[in-house]
Amino acid sequence: MNGVWALIAAVIAFGITAIMGKWMIPFLHKINFGQTIRDEGPRWHKKKQGTPTMGGIMFIIGILIATVVAVPCYWQISSDNVFQMSETGLMATKIFAGLCLALGYGLIGYLDDYIKVVRKRNLGLTVKQKLILQFLVAAAYLAAIYLSGGTGSTEIPFVGLVDLGWAYWPIAAVLIVGVVNAVNFTDGIDGLNGSVTFFFAVFCMVISSYLSMFGLSIMAAAVAGGCLGFPLWNFNPAKVFMGDTGSLFLGGAVCALTFGMNLPILLIPLGIIYWMEIGSVMLQVTYFKLTHGKRLFKMSPIHHHFELCGWNEVKICVVFSCITMIGGIASMLLVFFGV
Repeated sequence: MNGVWALIAAVIAFGITAIMGKWMIPFLHKINFGQTIRDEGPRWHKKKQGTPTMGGIMFIIGILIATVVAVPCYWQISSDNVFQMSETGLMATKIFAGLCLALGYGLIGYLDDYIKVVRKRNLGLTVKQKLILQFLVAAAYLAAIYLSGGTGSTEIPFVGLVDLGWAYWPIAAVLIVGVVNAVNFTDGIDGLNGSVTFFFAVFCMVISSYLSMFGLSIMAAAVAGGCLGFPLWNFNPAKVFMGDTGSLFLGGAVCALTFGMNLPILLIPLGIIYWMEIGSVMLQVTYFKLTHGKRLFKMSPIHHHFELCGWNEVKICVVFSCITMIGGIASMLLVFFGV
C-alpha cells in the first residue's frame, strides 16, 4: 500500500512541475526575471544570459502539494495500527517540519534571487546574511524535532545508536547548513542538480521504506517526482533555471530525508557529489591563497572544471548521476546489513 501512495506522490509532483512550466516560463520572461551570467564563468555560458530563473518554484509547489496530500491520506486509510503508532508523533514532525525546513531555505533562495534579478545586485545576499538566515532555519527545524521528543542520538551502521548528548544539536545545525550550501554549489549547469537529487531521493525512498518509515518514503517519492519533472524544462539547453530558490529548497529536502531517518551519516556516501562540489571550492580557495594566485582546478565548483576539460553538460550530468547511484547502492548496503 505504501508503494502505491509513493507512486501517487511522485506522479502528482511530476505532473504539477511539468504542467507549471507551460505558463510559468512565459510569465518569468514577461516580468524579465532573467539570469545574469557572471563574467568569471565559462565563456560559452554567456549565451544563457536572460534565461528565466526562480524556476524552482515549479517543483517546490509540486513537492509540497504531493506530500501534504499523499502522506495524510496514507495515514488515514492505513488499517495497520502498529504502522499508525510508529508514523505519528515524532515521525510526523520530522516529515512536516522537514517540509518547512526545505521551504524555509527556498524562501532564502527566493530572496537571494529577487535581489539579483530585480535589484540588479549580481551576488544577491551577502555571505553573512545568508549564513544567519540559514542557521535560523536549521535551528527552528531542530527545535521542532527536540520539542517533539527527539534526542541527541543518531544511528550509525554497524555501530548502532550513538548518543552525542547536547553536542548533537550544534553539530546537526552546522551539517545542515553545510549540506544546503553544497547542494547549491551543484546547481551550475543544465539539469545537474535535478538529476543528482532525483537519484538521492530515490535511494532515500527505498531505504526509508525498508526501515518502515513509510510516510518519509512518500515524501522522498514526491521529491524524486519533482526533480524528474523539472528537467523537462531545465535539461540542456535549459528553458529555465531553478535559481537559488530551487537549489536551496532541494538542499533542505535532502537534509530532511536523511535526518528524518535518523541517518544523517548517509549524507556522506549518498551526497558524494555535493561534497565534491563544495570541497572543490574550498580546495580551490585555499590553494589559491597558499600559492599566491595558482589554481588547483581549471575552475570550481568541480563541474566547471570538467566543462573546461571538454566535457559537455549532458556528459557531466550522466557521470555525476552514476556516481550518485554508486553512493546510493553503498548507502543501501550499509543500512540493509548494518542497521
